Amino acid sequence: MKVLTADTAVIGGGPAGLAAALTAKKQGADKVLIIERNNELGGILQQCIHHGFGLHRFKQELSGPEYAQRFIDMVKKTDIEVLLETMVSELTPERKIYAVNSRNGMMEISAKAVVLAMGCRERTRGALRIPGTRPAGVFSAGTAQRFMNIDGYIPGKKAVILGSGDIGLIMARRFTLEGARVEAVVEVLPYAAGLTRNVVQCLEDFHIPLYLRSTVIEVHGEDRVEGVTIAEVDEAWNPIAGTERYIECDTLLLSVGLIPENELSTQAGVAVDPVTNGPIVNESLMTNIPGVFACGNVLHVHDLVDNVSKEAERAGRFAGRYALEQGEDWKKRVKVIAGENIRYVVPHEIGLDEPVEFFMRVQRPDENVVIDVGGLRSVRQRSIRPSEMLNITVTPEMLKNVTGDSITVQVVTLKEAEVRA
Repeated sequence: MKVLTADTAVIGGGPAGLAAALTAKKQGADKVLIIERNNELGGILQQCIHHGFGLHRFKQELSGPEYAQRFIDMVKKTDIEVLLETMVSELTPERKIYAVNSRNGMMEISAKAVVLAMGCRERTRGALRIPGTRPAGVFSAGTAQRFMNIDGYIPGKKAVILGSGDIGLIMARRFTLEGARVEAVVEVLPYAAGLTRNVVQCLEDFHIPLYLRSTVIEVHGEDRVEGVTIAEVDEAWNPIAGTERYIECDTLLLSVGLIPENELSTQAGVAVDPVTNGPIVNESLMTNIPGVFACGNVLHVHDLVDNVSKEAERAGRFAGRYALEQGEDWKKRVKVIAGENIRYVVPHEIGLDEPVEFFMRVQRPDENVVIDVGGLRSVRQRSIRPSEMLNITVTPEMLKNVTGDSITVQVVTLKEAEVRA
């Protein structure tokens, strides 16, 4: 077995892994290693050929490959080592990584710090338990995106899309531009699950119907999908009798959520938040395993890659610092609690001596409200949506006002905010 060492090892070569590795290197880590199972860096961005990336980061509208290439070029200008086509099979609490590829065979990599940046995977039909036959023509939206944008195949000519996540919305437009017809986008929630700009640019601009409070209740066809039956749902998401509607199609795309890839994390003993399905982290994005950090979609699902890069740079900075200092961090921390209309907040606990950027999602849409961060800072929001992640920064000066062992992040009305002020 080949034995390697690294100051900072980054598992995953997507946008999060690239940004974390670069920042760890800038922090002073001597040997930085990126381990990527694909045959190229860039992760999912390589198949996202649409524009909309980099508006915050580079003040330009880039395609996914263009955004990824900027970071790949920066990595190439350093001595960061990259292992492509390398699969990590195990991560231990002692930060030993066991990986394999066709060139070196089995490898043992000992790292002073590890950054988890494995991204996420799509939820499949099996997780939804959709009744009906099992014909060809049922794809996850990301798989169909790869077929079209990387391999050059169009999966079908007449599609129904279940779920209004961003990938599903983008694929509705992509199918239309390639000459296929999208019969409907069906969403079980009472509002679209994707970004507002994608609803407008991908559905409304192309006159694609969106059916809310509805779902697919049966798939029809033997060898190939011939159609689906959709129905409206009640408050408990159960189909309402008498609202069934048959739609003829040859393709069913599923855009029904993303699941962070945390099998390696749990194997190493990393504690996982049941809401985000990602690791529980502190303000430095370190998990409960000393020296193991997490960032990007493996931590929680992001809507903008610009935020992924920003978060990953924070993880890389602290991972690089940990690799140099190798010191346990015992400073006092307080827990962060998700309060009224807040689905989750990352990080889950914070120290009080450094600025902290909180990332959060709300549970339901609302308008003209205030996000209250433990009474330390209040930010007025004209509108909030579960699909759009919020981020609020709190300074050390604000954190000096923390008195208890926890702070609560919550949504309050304007009147409540005025009373508290």
